[in-house]
Amino acid sequence: MVKKRKHSETLPAVSVKKDDVAPERSKRTLTGWKDKEVTTKSESDSDHAVFRNKEKVLVTCSRRINFRYRHLMLNMVSLLPHCKKDNKVESRSTKGATLNELVELKGCSSSLFFECRKHKDLYLWMAKCPSGPSVKFLVNAVHTMEELKLTGNHLKGSRPILTFSSNFDKDAHWKLLKEIIVQIFGTPKEHRHSKPYHDHVFVFSIVDDHIWFRNYQIAVPHNESDKVARGGLDKMTLIEVGPRFCLNPIKIFGGSFGGPTLYENPLYVSPNQIRALEKKQKAGKYSKKVKAKTRRKMHELSNPLEPDEFADMW
Repeated sequence: MVKKRKHSETLPAVSVKKDDVAPERSKRTLTGWKDKEVTTKSESDSDHAVFRNKEKVLVTCSRRINFRYRHLMLNMVSLLPHCKKDNKVESRSTKGATLNELVELKGCSSSLFFECRKHKDLYLWMAKCPSGPSVKFLVNAVHTMEELKLTGNHLKGSRPILTFSSNFDKDAHWKLLKEIIVQIFGTPKEHRHSKPYHDHVFVFSIVDDHIWFRNYQIAVPHNESDKVARGGLDKMTLIEVGPRFCLNPIKIFGGSFGGPTLYENPLYVSPNQIRALEKKQKAGKYSKKVKAKTRRKMHELSNPLEPDEFADMW
């Protein structure tokens, strides 16, 4: 039998030219035609240039905390939409390792730890985890939102405007504290729990080497049509919302919740020393009374009264 020829052998080889392929059409936009190469380059450059702030703050407290300090912590949680709240942590020497582990498990980069001691003294730790730095404050003059009952009111989850007094630019440790406060209290842009506008202000001011915190609502007068009147921005006012507290810096550490000491406040006096001085003053009052009684007895013995002639008359 005769073998059949294959069909591929009969057909002549056709060479396909690559130049005959039509070029890809450029993309049309509202402003005109865009070349694909230019767009891909710009998109790749923009991907590398864009920085997204993924700051998250873990807020927690120690056990046996006072009710007022707990309410202050809850006020701070309501003011920071980018924070995560966790259970109480035992205030021990190993709290630093425990908090660093919690921050890593929660996917956070910073921490606010409210530490209460003797049911009286409140200490606030601000730390960048896990490499540091961290700051330890003594919190004074605490007034919560529920206690103050101020007229100011702003939307929950809106981004705050952070303002600082000019004293923060004088010394190196104040500059470091300012940067830590900006990173912790500043709500990241386009955060999923935040609203994309500003309607309140966080004020941090230094008075007598203490940081005083205030929260104000930005109030703008409106018309009946819910529009800002002409020149209304000039009549903008600030209404306090709360809470209020004062931060006395104690130490700045190089690590997270510890490490080398970068700064130590020479004017800091611990609350235990203040209470000891008050007890001494009270004890001084009692000793003065005892000494006065002994002096009176000695005076009576050294100066006896003369016998009365009419003592036995009746």
